[in-house]
Amino acid sequence: MTLIAQITDLHLRPSGLTCYRVSDTNMLAERAIRAILGLEQRPDAVVITGDLTDRDDPREYALARHILARLPMPIYMIPGNHDTSEGMRSAFSDYPGISEASGEKLYYTADIGSLRLIALDSNVPGKPHGLLGKAQLDWLAETLAANDRPTMLAIHHPPASTGIPHMDNIGLMDSEALAEVIAPHTHVERIICGHVHRPIVAAFAGKIMTLAPSVAHQLMLDFKEDSPSMFSFEPAAYFLHQHTPRSGTVTHTAYVENYPGPFPFWSDEGVTWPGDKPE
Repeated sequence: MTLIAQITDLHLRPSGLTCYRVSDTNMLAERAIRAILGLEQRPDAVVITGDLTDRDDPREYALARHILARLPMPIYMIPGNHDTSEGMRSAFSDYPGISEASGEKLYYTADIGSLRLIALDSNVPGKPHGLLGKAQLDWLAETLAANDRPTMLAIHHPPASTGIPHMDNIGLMDSEALAEVIAPHTHVERIICGHVHRPIVAAFAGKIMTLAPSVAHQLMLDFKEDSPSMFSFEPAAYFLHQHTPRSGTVTHTAYVENYPGPFPFWSDEGVTWPGDKPE
């Protein structure tokens, strides 16, 4: 079995500063790392699907390195719209994947157990929307054609609509071109994304697209055309993607919060449930 933890949209700030004045994203990121380290089965890798930093500040990248250093497994990351490709490359040039990426954008492949990760870079400097571009899409087409290993694509900006208008307006702008590239390839099992700060599942190009919630704050769920961009402190969470040859890729939501339990499924004394064996 292969197990991949996906965390996204950390929005780290320089030490002592909060995000949007109320979200202590640095503390929340630390808590997410503790949650991953507390798993009974350690993931084979951690994938960070963008917005590692909030303002592409070198101090934020330095803090990210300090926090992530506690994870013993390989870490693969891609930039979001709050990062930049250049800033991430400069800060994490020794990290797997990034160390092998060439060109302006950070795209690469990595074999993680029984899965192949294809990390894509949708960052557009200074803009909130995403774009892969022809060069990256041509590389993706060649990469998918060369190897039919079960594959997971990682992109910050979701290529499919989410139904949240103000986020769909800043989604992936060349999603139709991406669909043409990946649709023929049945070995693409999952597209994993961030950006929207909500757990969302949708279909795209005949594939399953999953958007992981943020490990910090969550976007308010509002489908109105004129809905403002607001956030709340719904429970922070991350995804665990489990892959076996028999089941393919199965995605589980794991919460960062502490909560009561675990408790055994024992009936109260004297209560008989259907199917219980008489004593």
